[in-house]
Amino acid sequence: MSEPLTSNQPRTIVPIVLIVGPRRAGKTTLVRKMGEAGRTYLTLDDQTVLEAAQSDPAGFIRGLDRAIIDEIQRAPDLLLAIKKTVDEDYRPGRFLLTGSANVLTLPRIADSLAGRMETIRMLPLARAEIEGRTPSFLEHLFDGSLKSPWSSIIGDDFVQLVLLGGFPEAISRNSERRRQDWARSYLTSILTRDLRDIADVEKLTELPKFVRLLAEHTSQLVNYSQFGGSINVSHKTGQRYVGLLEQVFLVATVQPWFTNTLKRIVKTPKLHFLDSGLLASVRGLTFDRVKADRGTFGALLESFVFSEVLKLMTASELRLTPYHFRDRDMREVDIVLERDDGMIAGIEVKANATVKAGDFGGLRALAEACGDRFAFGVVLYDNTDVVPFGDKLAAVPLSSMWG
Repeated sequence: MSEPLTSNQPRTIVPIVLIVGPRRAGKTTLVRKMGEAGRTYLTLDDQTVLEAAQSDPAGFIRGLDRAIIDEIQRAPDLLLAIKKTVDEDYRPGRFLLTGSANVLTLPRIADSLAGRMETIRMLPLARAEIEGRTPSFLEHLFDGSLKSPWSSIIGDDFVQLVLLGGFPEAISRNSERRRQDWARSYLTSILTRDLRDIADVEKLTELPKFVRLLAEHTSQLVNYSQFGGSINVSHKTGQRYVGLLEQVFLVATVQPWFTNTLKRIVKTPKLHFLDSGLLASVRGLTFDRVKADRGTFGALLESFVFSEVLKLMTASELRLTPYHFRDRDMREVDIVLERDDGMIAGIEVKANATVKAGDFGGLRALAEACGDRFAFGVVLYDNTDVVPFGDKLAAVPLSSMWG
């Protein structure tokens, strides 16, 4: 397991560092390495430790220093006890925490730890990590200097790569069937155990059906009423369930990019699964099925690219916010990245080996909406060469994300 793909990890100038990300992404492996440097290591996956933490949070924390606490979401009240002790002793680096659910979405937790804690998000392995390369895709995207990758993965090999996903345990399994067995077991654990740690879920037995519906709508606009209706719950409950699945890093919703100068822009979020291997498993997509029906690959590929971009953002010094774009004329851009200085780059994803001028319709609409703020736009496609398509536009190989 490699360390998280990040060049901007927090310097230890705060008393608390929290590493959050999906279960089995490698957080524990990373912090256990740090535990060998004299830190006390405690995991709330141990039932005895969990009981102690839940029954007396203040007593549990009392006397701990330079401690690692794994799976903090299982006893979120510990964070309030940690706040009290660091307010009394503000030395840097006192607590290293991990969480497989985003406890910072709980208002009293987020507010109480403001200024006392830095957070690192650790998603499954990026392709650049697997390839052992230092990526610079986002930097080159914004300055318009993307080059053809040194080694391109295309065609069937790229399909295999997307179906693999980024979880270390799935990657280590040498057959598609064993990887899908692992994915099903993983999802069962998330839906029956991890969600119970963070919320009371009414129709717990219906969640697999709910997740299957989300998988069929990945890379599409969110429709909470339709999602909720699939298990006979309200629009509001459907929205809550999607939010809970976001908290455990199974899915992400992406807000639309818009400007007040344009009145005809769709303002509905978009949904993505955060791991393409899990997504393929939920949808029952094998290599043979995708090869027989290439139409099943587009949404899977878009979610794969979105997840890769999120991982690359952690490795970049750029401060970026991801969005999507769609106007009322159905011109769209799959991923819009806004830099903290207001500059915009667009990424459209195509599963095809050829790109046509019409494929840039959404990017041109985005460029027009942005004006001078538009930095560059690319159509990522299944081929080997960077091909210019006019001012600040190009077709770019998918492998350029890490090549």
